[in-house]
Amino acid sequence: MFGTSGVRGPVGEAVTADLALDVGRALATDGVETVVIGRDARDSGRMLARALTAGLTECGADVVDVGVEATPTVARAVAREGADAGVVVTASHNPAPDNGIKLWTASGRAFDEERNDRIAETVEAAAFDFAGHDGIGAVEERDVVAGGDARRAHERALRETVSLPGDLSVVVDLGNGVGRVTADALHEAGCDVETLNGQRDGRFPGRPSEPTAANCETACEVVAATDADLGLVHDGDADRLMAIDERGRFVAGDALLALFARREASGGDRVAVPVDTSLLVADALAEVDADVTYTPVGDAYVAAEAAKSGVAFGGEPSGAWIWPERTLCPDGPLAACVLTTLVDAEGSLAALVDDLPEYPIRRDSVRAEAKEAVVEGVAAAANEEYDDVSTLDGIRVETETGWFLVRASGTEPLVRITAEAREADDADALFETARDLVDRAVETV
Repeated sequence: MFGTSGVRGPVGEAVTADLALDVGRALATDGVETVVIGRDARDSGRMLARALTAGLTECGADVVDVGVEATPTVARAVAREGADAGVVVTASHNPAPDNGIKLWTASGRAFDEERNDRIAETVEAAAFDFAGHDGIGAVEERDVVAGGDARRAHERALRETVSLPGDLSVVVDLGNGVGRVTADALHEAGCDVETLNGQRDGRFPGRPSEPTAANCETACEVVAATDADLGLVHDGDADRLMAIDERGRFVAGDALLALFARREASGGDRVAVPVDTSLLVADALAEVDADVTYTPVGDAYVAAEAAKSGVAFGGEPSGAWIWPERTLCPDGPLAACVLTTLVDAEGSLAALVDDLPEYPIRRDSVRAEAKEAVVEGVAAAANEEYDDVSTLDGIRVETETGWFLVRASGTEPLVRITAEAREADDADALFETARDLVDRAVETV
């Protein structure tokens, strides 16, 4: 039921009010007494949040509803409210017809596999502990209509923990999502802020929610045509942050990860990254005598590793960034503020990116309903043909010229293929090898 990013899928099919009701019941049955609930801008979120609230209170848990807010805003509110858990109704960067449910601990970290599995088992068994008439949970709405309590607290935390510059010009593309806290924090610090797609609208009419280079062409054009020092781009629930340099170039996620990692780590530190991360990050960390530690793909896995001693930072090339000493939730607004400070100190995001080496990396996806079976087929073939095969998450094969990775998406019916080498021809060859393994496995399945 739970993938790498919680429950997620089309509303009315994979995600229903019945499911949300049962997840709320299961969470309260699991011993949670107070829960913070928030949601992104999708219209279906209202229905799902009400169903979750009904399930939670029916089994005796109290609910603090913070309304329509960014995922990191809600995750931060759990500890501030003294709650035991948090729930965000969001499908993050997925398209408008989707929605989802993601669960957060009191520390602001996503539920791990064990706890998600426990909730799923309770739902599947319908083993709920219903409260009596005098044990129904209470509901407190925190400025839900106007919004703002949790957001203002998030904004204050950003300004208190990051020394924001007051003289930069910044374009912030909110993607019709709920990441307004970024624009507010930068504006209050004195930056010249221009917002794009600032109207909250869960249909995402301005651009698709996922902040990719193809989806952010308009933002790139605006940054290039103005005197902006950089552009900042969020997805629908603002747990992700991607960037645009002052020339209007979309910054690749691996490059951004290398810049953040090199900034945060020092001698002996480790940085948590998923197995599909570029060699660029390991090389950047070697410059400061730090190391990478690999995790399965998914911000929950990165957060789990980042919570360990000696890990200074965690991140994913898709745009999830975790500063463990501040929060274990991927915090797009925090990343935006840190990057703005870095650009102010160094003078140019374009120069920072240009200073990094370029390693050719190829990424693509193959649609496969039986994605796990396809990956198993690739594993069988890879183990026969190669010596250095890792199964930490999917199948990662190391060769003399580079590496390739084949893994099942945690949120969609896709098999993802990644290949990287130091030379373009080698990267192409590795990618074609991986793609051939996937095609053969698809035919067999």
